[in-house]
Amino acid sequence: MTIDRRSWLGGAAALAAGLSAAPAGAQKRRRRAANDRVNVAVIGAGGMGAANMERLTGENIVAMADPDMAHVAKAVADPKRAALKAAYDKAEKYADYRRMFDARKDVDAVLIATPDHHHAVAAKWAMERGLHVYVQKPLTYTVREGRVLADLARRNPKLVTQMGNQGHSGDDGRRAVEIIRGGAIGRVREVQVWTNRPIWPQGIARPEAVATPASLDWNVWRGPAPVEWGYNPIYAHFNWRGWAPFGTGALGDMGAHLVDFPVWALELGLPTRVETRHSPWGTPKSPADGSYPLATVTFFDFGNAKGGPIRMTWYDGGLMPPTPPGMPAGARMDPGGGVLYIGDKGMLMHETYGEKPTLIGDGVAERAQVVPVSLPRIRDGIRGHEMNWIRAIRGEEAISSPFAVAQPLTETMLLGGVALRAGVPIDYDGVAGRVTNVPDANRYLDREYRKGWEL
Repeated sequence: MTIDRRSWLGGAAALAAGLSAAPAGAQKRRRRAANDRVNVAVIGAGGMGAANMERLTGENIVAMADPDMAHVAKAVADPKRAALKAAYDKAEKYADYRRMFDARKDVDAVLIATPDHHHAVAAKWAMERGLHVYVQKPLTYTVREGRVLADLARRNPKLVTQMGNQGHSGDDGRRAVEIIRGGAIGRVREVQVWTNRPIWPQGIARPEAVATPASLDWNVWRGPAPVEWGYNPIYAHFNWRGWAPFGTGALGDMGAHLVDFPVWALELGLPTRVETRHSPWGTPKSPADGSYPLATVTFFDFGNAKGGPIRMTWYDGGLMPPTPPGMPAGARMDPGGGVLYIGDKGMLMHETYGEKPTLIGDGVAERAQVVPVSLPRIRDGIRGHEMNWIRAIRGEEAISSPFAVAQPLTETMLLGGVALRAGVPIDYDGVAGRVTNVPDANRYLDREYRKGWEL
């Protein structure tokens, strides 16, 4: 189905009306005492999944699903990961998470750390079974998928949802939000955001298929992606981010960390206009099916921001905005990534995860010093993001980055990709969820799915 054939095009209300009030086929949730360990399953157990699960070895890791268990074994071979390896060794293993959902009825919560194109399908299947979910960033591959998951979470408030943008739990980032909201740099009208990503191949032609490793189930790895591509190591396991059918590029990767803080601090809402300038696509004749451009600059205009219109400019591929005047001695713009807020009374700059806030301008530090603490702090900060999810499941702590927060942030990021594909500036109606000036661009808010992997 294309987006033009969905009732969702009538607006968010039409989508909401099409979802049941309770998950279809939900399993009976296991009764658990306050101090009981949570039964966790992981989908995408190597790579980032292993990094996430390393923080959860105090829980019961009962199952894992990954199409390449040899890759998982390599990820946990380091002796420093002995606790994770021991937990993984005991877990029941599946190549296909659909089979895991059918077989395991003792799971309480699912952590999803797959490539982007699997996120929404795996999360929706888990939530429909009454399971708490932690989904790596970006929350979804498309705008429509994000709205589906957010609506499902709203209708099932007992499900604890979290996106893996760990900076949202950090003390420094929360202090930066407080300082900006507290008026220390005055009224903000411009934000500059940059990253050194991609650090994987992009802007290149699609390679020839080669023999698939014996350990890899390539059909499962492709999952929902509607392309009949043969295997090549330039897709899996890490480089998929740069290929349009599987990943969402640098903006989808790092926007969840970098864009998070401007959206949060300035209460931007959804963008009203987006335009992208870029280097060449990897496959010019069919760009949406190839690799993303090596570098982009994307302009987001937020006409409905709480404090008045704001422009946010995103730079990737190693591009950066100019150094602001008045930088403190010894300070520098981190080439790895950062955010610069430009106010009428000064500036604030921080690194990718909200860390190391730097105040720029006369009197800014003094004004910032008297801004009170107003946001709750998450136990263990950035390193406690995964356990924040577990503690929220137990009712011990408020969740940090639930889908109600993650979905509009993800939608903002993904609209950069929509403008990239459209090739022209897009005007966006966030209430209706529609591009209004280029009707054909609405097809990029959705996607097709391979049979058996539908949302």
